[in-house]
Amino acid sequence: MPLLTVQNLSKAYGPHRVVDVPAFALEAGAQVALRGESGSGKTTFLHLIAGILAPDAGRIELAGREVAALGEAARDRLRAETIGYIFQTFNLLQGHTVLENVELGMAFGRGVDRAHAEALLKRVGLGDKLGHYPRQLSTGQQQRVAVARALANRPKLVLADEPTGNLDTRNSREALALIREVCRENGAALLLVSHDEGVLGQFEQVQDFAALNQASVP
Repeated sequence: MPLLTVQNLSKAYGPHRVVDVPAFALEAGAQVALRGESGSGKTTFLHLIAGILAPDAGRIELAGREVAALGEAARDRLRAETIGYIFQTFNLLQGHTVLENVELGMAFGRGVDRAHAEALLKRVGLGDKLGHYPRQLSTGQQQRVAVARALANRPKLVLADEPTGNLDTRNSREALALIREVCRENGAALLLVSHDEGVLGQFEQVQDFAALNQASVP
């Protein structure tokens, strides 16, 4: 039984169909990259999987539960407990410290575990930055906070949306290696979307989003 299955999933904005995916599956612990250009609908696809957006039609089953059939509160709870999301822009709260950013992510899931938050931040090389604010960190360090926050609730699935898009080549390579390693250590599946061939080339499993998404067919 795959961790994630998608069937006949569709989403449109007005007359413009963005996502039309007949079938997709992801096994527990797998690490898969989706190749897609900007504007191809891959971010919308991740948002649908995460329950951030509601589909127009179709079925998303995650860890044995149908996401689209849940009410908003139940969907939020499933996302908090089952999914870690790494955004391209990091989405860190500027008025909170590094440690508080990770703890706030925990607050929406199983509850705050300061020892676990500190251990994760040490694992990503930020053990001496717990009291710093995002503005005091380099871009690469902010990405590491985002990785720690995404893993804080011990998710079964990590979604990564162009997670290295704001990093230089060296930091991009290091961040990607870190994301993959921490996911393996925590037993989390990883679904990453990118248009960067340097990123995609580091994955053993790469799928073209255009081949999955019939909305991309003229």
